[in-house]
Amino acid sequence: MYLPPGWPSEVRPPGSPDWETSAVAWLLDAVPPDYRAYEVLRRHPLALARMARQHVQASIEAARDGYRGAAVDLKEHLPPHAIEAVLETYRREGPRLVRLGKSIELVERAFRGEHFVERL
Repeated sequence: MYLPPGWPSEVRPPGSPDWETSAVAWLLDAVPPDYRAYEVLRRHPLALARMARQHVQASIEAARDGYRGAAVDLKEHLPPHAIEAVLETYRREGPRLVRLGKSIELVERAFRGEHFVERL
């Protein structure tokens, strides 16, 4: 079975045994721990995928906003090398969140029944 680039390695291919179980476990690791308390999200993985996608998208926006304001907000409280380290953290975290968001979107599409086809 073809899996598109960005498909999470921790999630089995759609249609394979226990693929939904692996997807739910992976999605629960991508969201705040409190999400584990909601049985509806385990029972309805598409809802979990949707909420995970929205959570990560909000985190991306927060990271972008944080990056834009960090130097100004922290300049009177941190030395320059610490501010640069904070900015570097944002520069690393942003792309990680974007990759995570794309992977979550792929899993959500699979839960919606989409079949992935390799394109030449």
